[in-house]
Amino acid sequence: YEKGAINDANNVLFEKRVYFTFDSNAVDDDYIELVNHHGRYLSFNADASIRLEGHADELGAREYNVALGERRAISVKQIMLYEGASNDQITVISYGEEKPVSFGHDEESMSLNRRVEIVYQ
Repeated sequence: YEKGAINDANNVLFEKRVYFTFDSNAVDDDYIELVNHHGRYLSFNADASIRLEGHADELGAREYNVALGERRAISVKQIMLYEGASNDQITVISYGEEKPVSFGHDEESMSLNRRVEIVYQ
């Protein structure tokens, strides 16, 4: 887990998005390994810090989506803490539906907005 690994396109740490199913804050099996790697990276690089940005699709009330985005980010954080990251390295924020990456109204577009982004600082 060398420092530059997070910027190496050939490294698993280059991927920094975790996607979620509709109305869920459970980290899918497809993303557990990715989150584990980021948690271990943080444990090996004590000076590294991240912001976990939780997002939701446009369905549901604004307040609900902000809370859901936060629960998603906290779920990712818990796995990273289990892998050895420290609480001080991780900040959680939720944008709810306010920062979509896809503006379509179909299921495929909305599924891209159900995510947590791992932002290294």
